[in-house]
Amino acid sequence: MRLLPGISSERRGFVLAWWGFGLTFGGMRLLTWLIHIDVAGVGDVQAGGVHIHHYVWGILLLAIVGVAGLVNRTARARAWMGLAYGVGMALIIDEAALLISLEDVYWDTDGWVSIALAIAVIALVGGVLAVTRGWQGSNQGHYHSSAQDRSKSQGRNRNAG
Repeated sequence: MRLLPGISSERRGFVLAWWGFGLTFGGMRLLTWLIHIDVAGVGDVQAGGVHIHHYVWGILLLAIVGVAGLVNRTARARAWMGLAYGVGMALIIDEAALLISLEDVYWDTDGWVSIALAIAVIALVGGVLAVTRGWQGSNQGHYHSSAQDRSKSQGRNRNAG
């Protein structure tokens, strides 16, 4: 995946998960608002007259990402899985208030729980991504194993004496 060329392949999936989460959460809030105000042509997904909440699609997406992670761990697959993971998590967290109360409180005051959780996730993950950029070394976005760190420090110690 050529998206984000300045970010290491190990980190790219996390960044895409964060982006996917934020954009999907915002997109779902917009879509559900359009449904709520009865915009023509926009409606709920139903099967046999039963409304299918979008957390169901999020659970299915996370299940697919889980299986894919067991099968394929290439850099390209990790990037796509990261994006899909973020989308799936947003679909679930957007309806967290419903899952907690077992009532459709999406537009009630209790529905703000979902918004608070989403903002917390966006802020926390964004903060972690920001403060860990280039952590442990000068290679931005690359992480060194402890074995690599030990060998580097041993090399410096030998050269110092």
